[in-house]
Amino acid sequence: MASQDDLHQPILNDSHHEHEPLPEPAEPISAVFHGVDPRLEKLLSDTQLPQFKRLQLATWIELKLLFPLAGPAVFVYMINNFMSLSTRVFAGHLGNLELAAASLGNSGIQLLAYGLMLGMGSAVETLCGQAYGAHRYEMLGVYLQRSTIVLTLTGIPMTLIYVLSKPILLLLGESTAVASAAAVFVYGLIPQIFAYAVNFPIQKFLQSQRIVTPSAYISTATLVVHLFLSWLAVYKLDMGLIGASLVLSLSWWIIVVAQFVYILISDKCKQTWTGLSLQAFSGLWEFLKLSTASAVMLCLETWYFQILVLVAGLLKNPELALDSLAVCMAINGLLFMVSVGFNAAASVRVSNELGAGNPKSAAFAVIVVNLVSFMVAIIEAVVVLALRNVISYAFTSGETVADAVSELCPFLAVTLVLNGIQPVLSGVAVGCGWQAFVAYINVGCYYVVGIPLGCLLGFKFDLGAKGIWSGMIGGTMMQTLILLWVTFRTDWDKEVEIARSRLDKWEDKKEPLLKN
Repeated sequence: MASQDDLHQPILNDSHHEHEPLPEPAEPISAVFHGVDPRLEKLLSDTQLPQFKRLQLATWIELKLLFPLAGPAVFVYMINNFMSLSTRVFAGHLGNLELAAASLGNSGIQLLAYGLMLGMGSAVETLCGQAYGAHRYEMLGVYLQRSTIVLTLTGIPMTLIYVLSKPILLLLGESTAVASAAAVFVYGLIPQIFAYAVNFPIQKFLQSQRIVTPSAYISTATLVVHLFLSWLAVYKLDMGLIGASLVLSLSWWIIVVAQFVYILISDKCKQTWTGLSLQAFSGLWEFLKLSTASAVMLCLETWYFQILVLVAGLLKNPELALDSLAVCMAINGLLFMVSVGFNAAASVRVSNELGAGNPKSAAFAVIVVNLVSFMVAIIEAVVVLALRNVISYAFTSGETVADAVSELCPFLAVTLVLNGIQPVLSGVAVGCGWQAFVAYINVGCYYVVGIPLGCLLGFKFDLGAKGIWSGMIGGTMMQTLILLWVTFRTDWDKEVEIARSRLDKWEDKKEPLLKN
Protein backbone atom coordinates (compact mmCIF):
# COMPACT_ATOMS: atom_id res chain seq x y z
CA MET A 1 0.00 0.00 0.00
CA ALA A 2 1.28 3.43 -0.90
CA SER A 3 2.13 5.76 1.96
CA GLN A 4 2.20 9.52 1.76
CA ASP A 5 5.99 9.37 1.26
CA ASP A 6 5.48 7.06 -1.69
CA LEU A 7 3.24 9.50 -3.53
CA HIS A 8 5.59 12.26 -4.52
CA GLN A 9 6.77 11.76 -8.10
CA PRO A 10 4.93 12.76 -11.28
CA ILE A 11 3.09 10.13 -13.27
CA LEU A 12 5.72 10.11 -16.04
CA ASN A 13 9.45 10.32 -15.34
CA ASP A 14 11.64 10.62 -18.42
CA SER A 15 14.92 9.96 -16.62
CA HIS A 16 14.38 6.22 -16.15
CA HIS A 17 15.90 3.87 -18.78
CA GLU A 18 16.56 6.86 -21.01
CA HIS A 19 19.25 5.15 -23.11
CA GLU A 20 17.38 1.94 -23.92
CA PRO A 21 16.80 1.56 -27.68
CA LEU A 22 13.45 1.54 -29.38
CA PRO A 23 12.16 -1.79 -30.70
CA GLU A 24 12.67 -2.59 -34.34
CA PRO A 25 9.96 -1.06 -36.54
CA ALA A 26 9.43 -4.40 -38.25
CA GLU A 27 8.09 -5.95 -35.05
CA PRO A 28 4.30 -6.12 -35.16
CA ILE A 29 2.63 -3.46 -33.02
CA SER A 30 0.22 -5.99 -31.53
CA ALA A 31 2.89 -8.26 -30.06
CA VAL A 32 1.96 -9.03 -26.46
CA PHE A 33 3.94 -11.19 -24.06
CA HIS A 34 2.49 -12.25 -20.72
CA GLY A 35 -0.10 -9.45 -20.86
CA VAL A 36 2.42 -6.66 -21.61
CA ASP A 37 4.14 -5.25 -24.68
CA PRO A 38 7.88 -4.93 -23.90
CA ARG A 39 8.26 -2.10 -26.40
CA LEU A 40 5.94 0.24 -24.50
CA GLU A 41 8.34 0.75 -21.59
CA LYS A 42 11.26 1.33 -23.97
CA LEU A 43 9.27 3.82 -26.01
CA LEU A 44 8.15 5.82 -22.97
CA SER A 45 11.77 5.91 -21.73
CA ASP A 46 13.30 7.16 -24.98
CA THR A 47 13.91 10.87 -24.39
CA GLN A 48 15.62 11.20 -27.77
CA LEU A 49 12.25 10.91 -29.51
CA PRO A 50 10.08 14.09 -29.56
CA GLN A 51 7.53 13.99 -26.77
CA PHE A 52 4.47 14.28 -29.03
CA LYS A 53 5.68 11.45 -31.27
CA ARG A 54 6.54 9.35 -28.24
CA LEU A 55 3.08 9.81 -26.71
CA GLN A 56 1.39 9.19 -30.06
CA LEU A 57 3.15 5.85 -30.58
CA ALA A 58 2.72 4.87 -26.94
CA THR A 59 -1.00 5.64 -27.07
CA TRP A 60 -1.41 3.43 -30.12
CA ILE A 61 0.35 0.54 -28.38
CA GLU A 62 -1.67 1.03 -25.19
CA LEU A 63 -4.98 1.11 -27.06
CA LYS A 64 -3.98 -2.13 -28.78
CA LEU A 65 -3.50 -3.65 -25.33
CA LEU A 66 -6.54 -2.02 -23.74
CA PHE A 67 -9.44 -2.61 -26.10
CA PRO A 68 -9.10 -6.40 -26.55
CA LEU A 69 -9.27 -6.55 -22.76
CA ALA A 70 -11.80 -3.81 -21.94
CA GLY A 71 -14.24 -4.51 -24.80
CA PRO A 72 -15.14 -8.10 -23.87
CA ALA A 73 -14.96 -7.24 -20.14
CA VAL A 74 -17.51 -4.44 -20.59
CA PHE A 75 -19.71 -6.83 -22.57
CA VAL A 76 -19.52 -9.54 -19.89
CA TYR A 77 -20.40 -7.17 -17.04
CA MET A 78 -23.25 -5.59 -19.03
CA ILE A 79 -24.73 -8.97 -19.95
CA ASN A 80 -24.52 -10.20 -16.37
CA ASN A 81 -26.10 -6.99 -15.10
CA PHE A 82 -28.79 -7.20 -17.77
CA MET A 83 -29.81 -10.58 -16.36
CA SER A 84 -30.54 -8.90 -13.04
CA LEU A 85 -32.14 -5.94 -14.80
CA SER A 86 -34.39 -8.18 -16.90
CA THR A 87 -35.53 -9.93 -13.72
CA ARG A 88 -36.64 -6.54 -12.34
CA VAL A 89 -38.39 -5.78 -15.63
CA PHE A 90 -40.36 -9.03 -15.40
CA ALA A 91 -41.23 -8.16 -11.78
CA GLY A 92 -42.18 -4.60 -12.75
CA HIS A 93 -44.72 -5.76 -15.28
CA LEU A 94 -46.45 -7.74 -12.54
CA GLY A 95 -47.24 -4.43 -10.79
CA ASN A 96 -45.76 -1.40 -9.02
CA LEU A 97 -45.56 -3.25 -5.69
CA GLU A 98 -43.58 -6.06 -7.31
CA LEU A 99 -41.24 -3.57 -8.98
CA ALA A 100 -40.62 -1.82 -5.65
CA ALA A 101 -40.11 -5.18 -3.92
CA ALA A 102 -37.65 -6.46 -6.53
CA SER A 103 -35.78 -3.16 -6.43
CA LEU A 104 -35.58 -3.14 -2.63
CA GLY A 105 -34.62 -6.80 -2.51
CA ASN A 106 -31.98 -6.28 -5.16
CA SER A 107 -30.57 -2.95 -3.96
CA GLY A 108 -31.23 -3.38 -0.25
CA ILE A 109 -30.18 -7.00 0.33
CA GLN A 110 -28.70 -8.68 -2.76
CA LEU A 111 -26.13 -5.94 -3.38
CA LEU A 112 -24.84 -6.62 0.12
CA ALA A 113 -23.63 -10.04 -1.01
CA TYR A 114 -22.62 -8.78 -4.45
CA GLY A 115 -20.43 -6.03 -3.03
CA LEU A 116 -18.88 -8.29 -0.41
CA MET A 117 -18.10 -11.12 -2.83
CA LEU A 118 -16.89 -8.85 -5.63
CA GLY A 119 -14.71 -6.96 -3.16
CA MET A 120 -13.17 -10.09 -1.68
CA GLY A 121 -12.66 -11.46 -5.18
CA SER A 122 -10.56 -8.45 -6.12
CA ALA A 123 -7.75 -9.89 -3.98
CA VAL A 124 -7.40 -12.48 -6.74
CA GLU A 125 -7.28 -9.63 -9.25
CA THR A 126 -4.29 -8.03 -7.51
CA LEU A 127 -2.32 -11.23 -6.94
CA CYS A 128 -3.10 -13.04 -10.19
CA GLY A 129 -2.42 -9.96 -12.30
CA GLN A 130 0.95 -9.31 -10.68
CA ALA A 131 1.90 -13.00 -10.66
CA TYR A 132 1.02 -13.35 -14.35
CA GLY A 133 3.11 -10.31 -15.26
CA ALA A 134 5.99 -11.79 -13.24
CA HIS A 135 5.60 -15.20 -15.02
CA ARG A 136 4.71 -17.05 -11.78
CA TYR A 137 1.95 -18.95 -13.52
CA GLU A 138 1.61 -21.86 -11.11
CA MET A 139 0.41 -19.52 -8.36
CA LEU A 140 -2.68 -18.34 -10.26
CA GLY A 141 -4.54 -21.62 -9.78
CA VAL A 142 -3.65 -21.66 -6.08
CA TYR A 143 -4.91 -18.09 -5.65
CA LEU A 144 -8.16 -19.06 -7.39
CA GLN A 145 -8.75 -21.99 -5.05
CA ARG A 146 -7.85 -20.04 -1.91
CA SER A 147 -10.23 -17.27 -2.85
CA THR A 148 -13.05 -19.70 -3.60
CA ILE A 149 -12.64 -21.32 -0.18
CA VAL A 150 -12.63 -17.97 1.63
CA LEU A 151 -15.64 -16.61 -0.29
CA THR A 152 -17.68 -19.80 0.15
CA LEU A 153 -17.17 -19.69 3.91
CA THR A 154 -18.17 -16.01 3.87
CA GLY A 155 -21.40 -16.96 2.07
CA ILE A 156 -22.64 -18.97 5.07
CA PRO A 157 -23.33 -15.99 7.38
CA MET A 158 -24.61 -14.06 4.35
CA THR A 159 -27.33 -16.71 3.97
CA LEU A 160 -28.62 -15.86 7.44
CA ILE A 161 -29.04 -12.21 6.42
CA TYR A 162 -31.08 -13.30 3.40
CA VAL A 163 -33.29 -15.53 5.57
CA LEU A 164 -33.90 -12.65 7.98
CA SER A 165 -34.45 -10.07 5.21
CA LYS A 166 -38.06 -9.28 6.16
CA PRO A 167 -37.43 -8.32 9.80
CA ILE A 168 -34.27 -6.47 8.73
CA LEU A 169 -36.22 -4.37 6.20
CA LEU A 170 -39.00 -3.73 8.74
CA LEU A 171 -36.37 -2.65 11.28
CA LEU A 172 -35.04 -0.19 8.71
CA GLY A 173 -38.49 1.36 8.47
CA GLU A 174 -39.79 -0.12 5.22
CA SER A 175 -43.53 -0.72 4.86
CA THR A 176 -44.89 -4.18 5.69
CA ALA A 177 -46.23 -4.80 2.19
CA VAL A 178 -42.97 -3.88 0.43
CA ALA A 179 -40.78 -5.70 3.00
CA SER A 180 -42.84 -8.90 2.75
CA ALA A 181 -42.76 -8.95 -1.04
CA ALA A 182 -39.03 -8.10 -1.10
CA ALA A 183 -38.29 -10.96 1.31
CA VAL A 184 -40.00 -13.45 -1.04
CA PHE A 185 -37.80 -12.18 -3.88
CA VAL A 186 -34.65 -12.41 -1.74
CA TYR A 187 -35.32 -16.03 -0.67
CA GLY A 188 -34.91 -17.12 -4.29
CA LEU A 189 -31.51 -15.41 -4.46
CA ILE A 190 -29.88 -17.52 -1.73
CA PRO A 191 -28.25 -19.95 -4.23
CA GLN A 192 -26.85 -16.90 -6.03
CA ILE A 193 -24.65 -16.10 -2.99
CA PHE A 194 -22.57 -19.22 -3.55
CA ALA A 195 -22.53 -18.70 -7.30
CA TYR A 196 -20.89 -15.34 -6.58
CA ALA A 197 -18.39 -17.08 -4.28
CA VAL A 198 -17.14 -19.22 -7.18
CA ASN A 199 -17.75 -16.87 -10.10
CA PHE A 200 -15.75 -13.83 -9.01
CA PRO A 201 -12.49 -15.72 -8.34
CA ILE A 202 -12.86 -17.52 -11.70
CA GLN A 203 -13.62 -14.24 -13.45
CA LYS A 204 -10.56 -12.48 -11.98
CA PHE A 205 -8.38 -15.55 -12.67
CA LEU A 206 -9.30 -15.41 -16.37
CA GLN A 207 -9.13 -11.62 -16.67
CA SER A 208 -5.62 -11.48 -15.23
CA GLN A 209 -4.52 -13.64 -18.18
CA ARG A 210 -6.44 -11.44 -20.67
CA ILE A 211 -8.93 -14.28 -21.25
CA VAL A 212 -12.24 -12.44 -21.49
CA THR A 213 -13.84 -13.32 -24.82
CA PRO A 214 -14.92 -16.87 -23.78
CA SER A 215 -16.72 -15.36 -20.77
CA ALA A 216 -18.54 -13.01 -23.15
CA TYR A 217 -19.81 -15.95 -25.22
CA ILE A 218 -20.85 -17.84 -22.10
CA SER A 219 -22.71 -14.85 -20.65
CA THR A 220 -24.51 -14.15 -23.93
CA ALA A 221 -25.74 -17.74 -24.25
CA THR A 222 -26.80 -17.73 -20.59
CA LEU A 223 -28.77 -14.50 -21.06
CA VAL A 224 -30.85 -16.11 -23.81
CA VAL A 225 -31.60 -19.07 -21.53
CA HIS A 226 -32.33 -16.70 -18.64
CA LEU A 227 -34.90 -14.65 -20.58
CA PHE A 228 -36.73 -17.77 -21.72
CA LEU A 229 -36.79 -19.34 -18.25
CA SER A 230 -37.90 -16.04 -16.65
CA TRP A 231 -40.80 -15.74 -19.10
CA LEU A 232 -41.72 -19.36 -18.42
CA ALA A 233 -41.55 -19.06 -14.62
CA VAL A 234 -43.28 -15.67 -14.25
CA TYR A 235 -45.95 -15.74 -16.95
CA LYS A 236 -46.62 -19.39 -17.76
CA LEU A 237 -46.07 -21.09 -14.41
CA ASP A 238 -47.33 -18.12 -12.35
CA MET A 239 -44.40 -18.40 -9.91
CA GLY A 240 -44.30 -14.63 -9.38
CA LEU A 241 -41.39 -13.00 -7.56
CA ILE A 242 -39.92 -16.23 -6.19
CA GLY A 243 -39.85 -17.71 -9.69
CA ALA A 244 -38.06 -14.68 -11.11
CA SER A 245 -35.34 -14.74 -8.45
CA LEU A 246 -34.84 -18.52 -8.59
CA VAL A 247 -34.26 -18.29 -12.33
CA LEU A 248 -31.69 -15.55 -11.74
CA SER A 249 -29.82 -17.77 -9.28
CA LEU A 250 -29.89 -20.68 -11.75
CA SER A 251 -28.50 -18.48 -14.53
CA TRP A 252 -25.52 -17.45 -12.40
CA TRP A 253 -24.74 -21.11 -11.70
CA ILE A 254 -24.84 -21.86 -15.42
CA ILE A 255 -22.18 -19.19 -15.96
CA VAL A 256 -20.03 -20.59 -13.15
CA VAL A 257 -20.12 -24.16 -14.43
CA ALA A 258 -19.45 -23.15 -18.04
CA GLN A 259 -16.45 -20.98 -17.10
CA PHE A 260 -14.93 -23.72 -14.96
CA VAL A 261 -15.34 -26.24 -17.75
CA TYR A 262 -13.51 -23.80 -20.02
CA ILE A 263 -10.61 -23.61 -17.56
CA LEU A 264 -10.39 -27.40 -17.48
CA ILE A 265 -10.33 -27.91 -21.26
CA SER A 266 -8.59 -24.78 -22.54
CA ASP A 267 -4.94 -24.88 -23.61
CA LYS A 268 -4.65 -21.22 -22.51
CA CYS A 269 -5.02 -22.24 -18.85
CA LYS A 270 -2.66 -25.25 -18.84
CA GLN A 271 0.16 -23.34 -17.17
CA THR A 272 -2.03 -21.49 -14.68
CA TRP A 273 -4.44 -24.32 -13.74
CA THR A 274 -2.68 -27.53 -12.74
CA GLY A 275 -5.55 -29.06 -10.79
CA LEU A 276 -6.78 -29.01 -7.21
CA SER A 277 -4.04 -28.48 -4.66
CA LEU A 278 -3.74 -28.87 -0.90
CA GLN A 279 -1.64 -25.71 -1.01
CA ALA A 280 -4.94 -23.85 -1.43
CA PHE A 281 -5.73 -24.58 2.24
CA SER A 282 -2.49 -23.00 3.47
CA GLY A 283 -2.12 -19.29 4.11
CA LEU A 284 -5.90 -18.80 4.26
CA TRP A 285 -5.62 -16.29 7.10
CA GLU A 286 -3.28 -14.03 5.13
CA PHE A 287 -5.51 -14.35 2.08
CA LEU A 288 -8.54 -13.51 4.20
CA LYS A 289 -6.84 -10.31 5.40
CA LEU A 290 -6.12 -9.13 1.87
CA SER A 291 -9.62 -10.19 0.77
CA THR A 292 -11.15 -8.29 3.68
CA ALA A 293 -9.26 -5.11 2.78
CA SER A 294 -10.48 -5.51 -0.80
CA ALA A 295 -14.03 -6.15 0.36
CA VAL A 296 -14.10 -3.11 2.64
CA MET A 297 -12.95 -0.87 -0.23
CA LEU A 298 -15.48 -2.11 -2.79
CA CYS A 299 -18.32 -2.72 -0.33
CA LEU A 300 -18.16 0.88 0.84
CA GLU A 301 -18.64 1.90 -2.79
CA THR A 302 -21.34 -0.67 -3.62
CA TRP A 303 -23.33 -0.02 -0.44
CA TYR A 304 -23.16 3.73 -0.95
CA PHE A 305 -25.93 3.79 -3.55
CA GLN A 306 -27.65 0.87 -1.88
CA ILE A 307 -28.17 3.19 1.10
CA LEU A 308 -29.71 5.74 -1.29
CA VAL A 309 -32.49 3.27 -2.08
CA LEU A 310 -32.98 2.32 1.57
CA VAL A 311 -33.20 5.96 2.68
CA ALA A 312 -35.63 6.71 -0.15
CA GLY A 313 -37.97 4.14 1.36
CA LEU A 314 -38.34 6.50 4.36
CA LEU A 315 -39.53 9.46 2.27
CA LYS A 316 -43.12 10.60 1.84
CA ASN A 317 -44.84 8.43 -0.79
CA PRO A 318 -42.08 5.80 -0.58
CA GLU A 319 -43.50 3.61 -3.37
CA LEU A 320 -43.14 6.42 -5.95
CA ALA A 321 -39.67 7.31 -4.65
CA LEU A 322 -38.58 3.67 -4.81
CA ASP A 323 -40.07 3.13 -8.28
CA SER A 324 -38.42 6.22 -9.79
CA LEU A 325 -35.10 5.44 -8.11
CA ALA A 326 -35.43 1.80 -9.19
CA VAL A 327 -35.57 2.88 -12.84
CA CYS A 328 -32.65 5.32 -12.48
CA MET A 329 -30.57 2.87 -10.47
CA ALA A 330 -31.27 0.13 -13.02
CA ILE A 331 -30.03 2.38 -15.83
CA ASN A 332 -27.08 3.51 -13.73
CA GLY A 333 -26.30 -0.10 -12.85
CA LEU A 334 -26.38 -1.20 -16.48
CA LEU A 335 -24.18 1.64 -17.72
CA PHE A 336 -21.98 1.31 -14.65
CA MET A 337 -20.96 -2.05 -16.06
CA VAL A 338 -19.12 -0.16 -18.80
CA SER A 339 -17.07 1.52 -16.10
CA VAL A 340 -16.60 -1.80 -14.31
CA GLY A 341 -15.24 -3.25 -17.55
CA PHE A 342 -12.71 -0.42 -17.73
CA ASN A 343 -12.09 -0.94 -14.01
CA ALA A 344 -11.13 -4.56 -14.75
CA ALA A 345 -8.99 -3.48 -17.70
CA ALA A 346 -7.19 -0.87 -15.59
CA SER A 347 -6.55 -3.39 -12.82
CA VAL A 348 -5.19 -6.02 -15.21
CA ARG A 349 -3.06 -3.56 -17.18
CA VAL A 350 -1.55 -1.98 -14.06
CA SER A 351 -0.98 -5.26 -12.19
CA ASN A 352 0.54 -6.96 -15.27
CA GLU A 353 2.93 -4.05 -15.88
CA LEU A 354 3.93 -3.81 -12.21
CA GLY A 355 4.52 -7.56 -12.08
CA ALA A 356 6.65 -7.29 -15.22
CA GLY A 357 8.66 -4.42 -13.70
CA ASN A 358 7.45 -1.67 -16.06
CA PRO A 359 6.65 1.46 -14.01
CA LYS A 360 6.25 3.87 -16.94
CA SER A 361 3.90 1.51 -18.77
CA ALA A 362 1.77 1.14 -15.63
CA ALA A 363 1.52 4.91 -15.23
CA PHE A 364 0.72 5.45 -18.90
CA ALA A 365 -1.97 2.76 -18.83
CA VAL A 366 -3.66 4.68 -15.99
CA ILE A 367 -3.81 7.84 -18.11
CA VAL A 368 -5.13 6.18 -21.26
CA VAL A 369 -7.82 4.04 -19.64
CA ASN A 370 -9.14 7.02 -17.65
CA LEU A 371 -9.38 9.22 -20.73
CA VAL A 372 -11.17 6.55 -22.78
CA SER A 373 -13.60 5.70 -19.98
CA PHE A 374 -14.37 9.39 -19.37
CA MET A 375 -15.20 10.01 -23.05
CA VAL A 376 -17.54 7.01 -23.08
CA ALA A 377 -19.25 8.32 -19.90
CA ILE A 378 -19.91 11.71 -21.52
CA ILE A 379 -21.68 9.99 -24.42
CA GLU A 380 -23.79 7.93 -21.99
CA ALA A 381 -24.86 11.04 -20.06
CA VAL A 382 -25.91 12.85 -23.23
CA VAL A 383 -28.01 9.88 -24.39
CA VAL A 384 -29.73 9.57 -21.00
CA LEU A 385 -30.65 13.26 -20.99
CA ALA A 386 -32.00 13.01 -24.55
CA LEU A 387 -34.26 10.08 -23.57
CA ARG A 388 -35.23 11.34 -20.10
CA ASN A 389 -38.99 11.55 -20.87
CA VAL A 390 -39.39 8.04 -22.29
CA ILE A 391 -36.72 5.94 -20.66
CA SER A 392 -38.89 4.71 -17.78
CA TYR A 393 -41.45 3.01 -20.04
CA ALA A 394 -39.07 0.08 -20.50
CA PHE A 395 -39.74 -0.74 -16.83
CA THR A 396 -43.28 0.40 -16.11
CA SER A 397 -46.21 1.98 -17.94
CA GLY A 398 -47.07 4.47 -15.17
CA GLU A 399 -46.97 8.15 -16.19
CA THR A 400 -46.40 9.31 -12.60
CA VAL A 401 -43.24 7.23 -12.37
CA ALA A 402 -42.15 8.49 -15.81
CA ASP A 403 -42.42 12.12 -14.64
CA ALA A 404 -40.45 11.37 -11.47
CA VAL A 405 -37.75 9.61 -13.48
CA SER A 406 -37.50 12.56 -15.86
CA GLU A 407 -36.80 14.87 -12.90
CA LEU A 408 -34.05 12.58 -11.62
CA CYS A 409 -32.29 12.12 -14.99
CA PRO A 410 -29.98 15.18 -14.60
CA PHE A 411 -28.67 13.68 -11.36
CA LEU A 412 -28.28 10.35 -13.14
CA ALA A 413 -26.29 12.07 -15.91
CA VAL A 414 -23.87 13.65 -13.42
CA THR A 415 -23.43 10.28 -11.72
CA LEU A 416 -22.64 8.64 -15.05
CA VAL A 417 -19.94 11.22 -15.79
CA LEU A 418 -18.32 10.60 -12.40
CA ASN A 419 -18.57 6.86 -13.06
CA GLY A 420 -16.35 7.41 -16.06
CA ILE A 421 -13.42 8.13 -13.74
CA GLN A 422 -14.03 6.87 -10.21
CA PRO A 423 -14.36 3.09 -10.90
CA VAL A 424 -11.28 3.19 -13.14
CA LEU A 425 -9.25 4.76 -10.34
CA SER A 426 -10.54 2.02 -8.04
CA GLY A 427 -9.29 -0.51 -10.61
CA VAL A 428 -5.88 1.14 -10.47
CA ALA A 429 -5.99 0.81 -6.68
CA VAL A 430 -6.77 -2.91 -6.98
CA GLY A 431 -3.96 -3.38 -9.51
CA CYS A 432 -1.52 -1.76 -7.09
CA GLY A 433 -2.90 -3.39 -3.92
CA TRP A 434 -4.00 -0.12 -2.28
CA GLN A 435 -7.35 -1.48 -1.11
CA ALA A 436 -6.98 -0.66 2.59
CA PHE A 437 -5.72 2.85 1.83
CA VAL A 438 -8.69 3.59 -0.47
CA ALA A 439 -11.10 2.18 2.12
CA TYR A 440 -10.19 5.02 4.49
CA ILE A 441 -10.85 7.56 1.73
CA ASN A 442 -14.22 5.95 1.01
CA VAL A 443 -15.30 6.10 4.66
CA GLY A 444 -14.60 9.81 4.86
CA CYS A 445 -16.05 10.85 1.51
CA TYR A 446 -19.07 8.57 1.40
CA TYR A 447 -20.17 8.10 4.98
CA VAL A 448 -18.91 11.24 6.73
CA VAL A 449 -19.80 13.65 3.91
CA GLY A 450 -22.05 12.11 1.24
CA ILE A 451 -24.78 10.32 3.20
CA PRO A 452 -25.24 12.96 5.96
CA LEU A 453 -25.36 15.69 3.31
CA GLY A 454 -27.89 13.72 1.30
CA CYS A 455 -30.12 13.15 4.34
CA LEU A 456 -29.89 16.85 5.24
CA LEU A 457 -30.96 17.93 1.75
CA GLY A 458 -33.56 15.19 1.39
CA PHE A 459 -35.34 15.54 4.74
CA LYS A 460 -34.42 18.85 6.36
CA PHE A 461 -34.71 20.87 3.13
CA ASP A 462 -37.52 18.62 1.84
CA LEU A 463 -35.84 17.95 -1.52
CA GLY A 464 -36.74 14.26 -1.40
CA ALA A 465 -34.91 11.79 -3.64
CA LYS A 466 -33.20 14.65 -5.51
CA GLY A 467 -31.70 15.95 -2.26
CA ILE A 468 -30.49 12.52 -1.17
CA TRP A 469 -28.90 11.93 -4.57
CA SER A 470 -27.26 15.38 -4.55
CA GLY A 471 -25.48 14.55 -1.31
CA MET A 472 -24.35 11.23 -2.72
CA ILE A 473 -22.91 12.98 -5.78
CA GLY A 474 -20.98 15.36 -3.50
CA GLY A 475 -19.32 12.46 -1.69
CA THR A 476 -18.46 10.68 -4.94
CA MET A 477 -16.95 13.84 -6.43
CA MET A 478 -14.77 14.38 -3.34
CA GLN A 479 -13.54 10.78 -3.47
CA THR A 480 -12.79 11.03 -7.20
CA LEU A 481 -10.70 14.18 -6.76
CA ILE A 482 -8.70 12.62 -3.92
CA LEU A 483 -8.00 9.46 -5.92
CA LEU A 484 -6.94 11.55 -8.92
CA TRP A 485 -4.43 13.42 -6.79
CA VAL A 486 -3.09 10.26 -5.12
CA THR A 487 -2.72 8.48 -8.47
CA PHE A 488 -0.98 11.47 -10.06
CA ARG A 489 1.54 11.65 -7.21
CA THR A 490 2.32 7.91 -7.14
CA ASP A 491 5.94 6.75 -7.42
CA TRP A 492 5.53 3.93 -9.93
CA ASP A 493 9.11 2.69 -9.56
CA LYS A 494 8.38 2.07 -5.89
CA GLU A 495 5.11 0.32 -6.77
CA VAL A 496 7.11 -2.15 -8.89
CA GLU A 497 9.28 -2.91 -5.87
CA ILE A 498 6.21 -3.34 -3.67
CA ALA A 499 4.62 -5.73 -6.19
CA ARG A 500 7.76 -7.88 -6.29
CA SER A 501 8.00 -7.89 -2.50
CA ARG A 502 4.34 -8.86 -2.17
CA LEU A 503 4.69 -11.85 -4.49
CA ASP A 504 7.91 -13.00 -2.80
CA LYS A 505 6.37 -12.79 0.67
CA TRP A 506 3.23 -14.64 -0.42
CA GLU A 507 5.04 -17.39 -2.29
CA ASP A 508 7.56 -18.00 0.49
CA LYS A 509 4.84 -17.63 3.17
CA LYS A 510 7.46 -16.28 5.62
CA GLU A 511 5.89 -12.88 6.12
CA PRO A 512 2.34 -11.54 5.99
CA LEU A 513 1.02 -10.41 2.62
CA LEU A 514 -0.68 -7.25 3.82
CA LYS A 515 0.95 -4.64 6.02
CA ASN A 516 -0.77 -1.59 7.44
